Amino acid sequence: MPTFTALTTMTGKKAAEGLGDAMERLDPEPTGIGVFEVEDGSGLWEVGGYFTEAPDETALAVLAAAFEAKPFVVSELPDTDWVANVRRELAPVEAGRFFVYGSHDADKMPEGRIPLLIEAAMAFGTGHHGTTLGCLKALDHLLDGGFAATKVADIGCGTAVLAMAAARVWDGVVIASDIDQVAVDVAEANLKANGMSGQVKCIEAAGFDHPDLQASAPYDLVLANILKGPLVALSPEIAANLRDGGYAVLSGILNEQADDVVSVYSQNGFNLTKRDEIGEWTTLVLSKQGAI
Repeated sequence: MPTFTALTTMTGKKAAEGLGDAMERLDPEPTGIGVFEVEDGSGLWEVGGYFTEAPDETALAVLAAAFEAKPFVVSELPDTDWVANVRRELAPVEAGRFFVYGSHDADKMPEGRIPLLIEAAMAFGTGHHGTTLGCLKALDHLLDGGFAATKVADIGCGTAVLAMAAARVWDGVVIASDIDQVAVDVAEANLKANGMSGQVKCIEAAGFDHPDLQASAPYDLVLANILKGPLVALSPEIAANLRDGGYAVLSGILNEQADDVVSVYSQNGFNLTKRDEIGEWTTLVLSKQGAI
């Protein structure tokens, strides 16, 4: 079955959401609508729709003009088995003692490694992205240094691969949170697939705004693989919910953004202990008040 996309960009969240709502009334109807802020500091918003029939380009042009958006770009996507493609492209990932793999690569498990099963359909957070890989390597680095945690928070958990890694190596409280309930459901499914149901508590929350997160604070380790903007905004919360001598592992940071993030966290009582670049992404390991 063919799939068509119609994409445009514009300024202003309210107008972008209004355009997204208006697209719901198109004929043929879209099968899905997305409204996202472009994370490049431009202030632009992307509005897009997916269609199983070719969309009405005249109607799209009218909507674009009415909401002062750029003209829609309509494309037809090839009829592809995307999960099969991902399985072919995504080889298992080794990050120190951790081994991230899909079930199709279960026979490649090396001896002595800590397994983390993430299916290919869960594309973000498989370990192949430089941010996730960087966080796993940072966790491996802390373990090599003898660090141990009894309370861990994975903020913006996605697939919960980082929370699962922490729960594999330490006994204690591990909480994985995300602002998206779909991500929370994916996290729960991944825990079940790894035989880890109950070892990580998965909750929907923004930052530390949840009774369960507050009840377990302060944490020994906070993992946050999100983006520069939310990381900067969360810096006071992470400082308030991390014990003295604890660590924060931060990623989702472009290399050129890393100095700004370090500066903000230093103002909140953190010292940079490790910085790792993988491709265009930086992972930071920061200690609160001089951890050793």
